[in-house]
Amino acid sequence: MSLPTFLFGIFLACAYGAGFHLWRGGSLGRLTLYITLALAGFWLGDYLGWQLNWTFGAAGSLNVGTGTLGAIIFLFAGGFLSRIQVRTQ
Repeated sequence: MSLPTFLFGIFLACAYGAGFHLWRGGSLGRLTLYITLALAGFWLGDYLGWQLNWTFGAAGSLNVGTGTLGAIIFLFAGGFLSRIQVRTQ
């Protein structure tokens, strides 16, 4: 994977995290969480897409489709889990 492809993947994942933060709102800590989740989900989705030979939305050596799907799954799961509050009695 070339450097421009890697940087494009980072840009897309950060844009997904920032967009999710715009939609859901929150503090700077939430923005950091969402960008981290989007990066992890995007690169895991990209990796799994190539391992399973899914070329949905491939752009060169970057599997944008499965990376986007991974980022969305991580963002929604992480966003849900981060809002759960533990009850104290």
